[in-house]
Amino acid sequence: MADPGAAPERTRLAWRRTGLSAAAVALLAVRPAFTPGAGPPEWLAAAAAMISWAALVGISQHRARGLHDPIPSAVPRSIRAYALITVALAVIAGWVVML
Repeated sequence: MADPGAAPERTRLAWRRTGLSAAAVALLAVRPAFTPGAGPPEWLAAAAAMISWAALVGISQHRARGLHDPIPSAVPRSIRAYALITVALAVIAGWVVML
């Protein structure tokens, strides 16, 4: 049964909020790479953070487009990937804080 109500719109907005918060974390993780004494560890952390952010945005856009279907299908593979990338981004951010 399709949901013509506000649930798809709320879900789409939730994906957008998650992408924006991931962007903030990724930008904070990139910041040490631009300090004068930055080296390969900082550059690798910045690259990993931006790649993770791009993957999160890509998955969220894919999931948001799927909400236009009459009955959105759950794709466990993309949800698991999103969760793993989120955890990876949290680990990267924690590592950057410890630098």
